[in-house]
Amino acid sequence: MKVNWQLFGGLCVFYVIMSVIYWNVGGEPVGIGGMLLASCLAGMVAFYLWFTQKRIGTVLPEDSFTAEIADGAGELGFYSPHSWWPLPVALSACAMGLGLAIGWWLTLIGFGALIISVIGMVTEYEKPLSNA
Repeated sequence: MKVNWQLFGGLCVFYVIMSVIYWNVGGEPVGIGGMLLASCLAGMVAFYLWFTQKRIGTVLPEDSFTAEIADGAGELGFYSPHSWWPLPVALSACAMGLGLAIGWWLTLIGFGALIISVIGMVTEYEKPLSNA
C-alpha cells in the first residue's frame, strides 16, 4: 500500500502544479477548477490509503522488491457468480440520465428505482434474522 498512496500523492501534486501553470497561461476558470478538484480527489485517495496502511501496518507483496507471484496468492474476496441486480441498477441510472433531458419527473422516478435497486444489490446475500 506504500506504493499506492505515494502514487496518488504524486498525482495530487502534479495536478496542483498543472493548475498553477494553466492559470498563469490564461486558462478559463472552469478548467482551473476542474484540475483543482481532480487534485483534491487524488489527495483524498492518497490520504485514505496512507491512513489505512498506518492502521493495518502489514506489508503487501507489491511493496517488496523480492516478492514472488505466489506471495500474493490467496482469497481476494467474495464475488457473486450470478446476479441480476446490476441490470436494474444500470437501467435506473439510464432513466435518471434520460430524465435530465426529458423531464425532472423521470429523474425522480429513476432516482427512486436506483435507490431500491442498489439496496437490493447490496443486501442480496444478507441472511434474514431468525426468531430463535
